[in-house]
Amino acid sequence: MGICRGTLSGHPDTGALACLGWGTALGVIRALRDRGALAHVIADETRPLLQGSRLTAWELGQLGIEHYLVADGAGPFVISQGLSDAVVVGADRVAANGDVANKIGTYSLALAARRAGVPFVVSAPESTIDESTASGADIPLELRADDEVTSFQGVRAAPDGTRALNYAFDVTPADLVTAIVTENRVIRP
Repeated sequence: MGICRGTLSGHPDTGALACLGWGTALGVIRALRDRGALAHVIADETRPLLQGSRLTAWELGQLGIEHYLVADGAGPFVISQGLSDAVVVGADRVAANGDVANKIGTYSLALAARRAGVPFVVSAPESTIDESTASGADIPLELRADDEVTSFQGVRAAPDGTRALNYAFDVTPADLVTAIVTENRVIRP
């Protein structure tokens, strides 16, 4: 693997705090850094709870990895500009067919990676692979409270009566996934 100009991560954090030691998505990034194959990381903020801003950026700083933070909506554009050689994300669940459920916004990163011709790698613990779930269509997706989107720091930001479709997760189809990396193996859907 050549030198990575950048990698998108932080979807979700899945670093050492979440996974005792190396983490999953950040474990891959740490391994690339240790091999001299990483220049820096571009992390998305991961709205509405800002795990990328609060956790991923903190863990990257603790690891001494140069990093930049972008707004979630900027991720696909950053990829389109050739600023990322690969996209690395975590996963909450992987269906038997290789479809991946993860933080909302993961699907748009996968589409951008495909369009730009860069690898889209899912790094997840082996325990997230659910052979009893046939495909992503069978994964229930959490719809969170409206006020996480319609308010900011407890102050209403959207007009009264505005509802939110606040999905916490989306599903990325297996055909957009280059590889799934677990602690035991590499799967190529």
